[in-house]
Amino acid sequence: MKNPAKLHLKKGDMVLVIAGDDKGKKGRVIEVIKTDSRAVVEGVNIVSRHTKPNAQNQQGGIVKKEAPVHISNLKVVDAAGNATRVGRKINESGKLVRVSKKSGEIIDKK
Repeated sequence: MKNPAKLHLKKGDMVLVIAGDDKGKKGRVIEVIKTDSRAVVEGVNIVSRHTKPNAQNQQGGIVKKEAPVHISNLKVVDAAGNATRVGRKINESGKLVRVSKKSGEIIDKK
């Protein structure tokens, strides 16, 4: 298996969905699945799962949960609230940081 590519998303980032049924929605990244280049976003791509009764869910039934979205359909939202592409730059202390291509500001997890 090949090494997964470096992704522009991290867990905790605010993102905007730019394509698909949930286009225009914003949410926080819950999980990043590097091998599939997908991310699970809070409140986006909700699917219904039919579950049998078990120890965690005594009732069973239909459970609504987030399904992964391909990262090509997501854009990171910077501090100003604008959807932007992500670049990388070395800061004053010599550390590589992610920066907004639109505003040039450092992107940090909110």
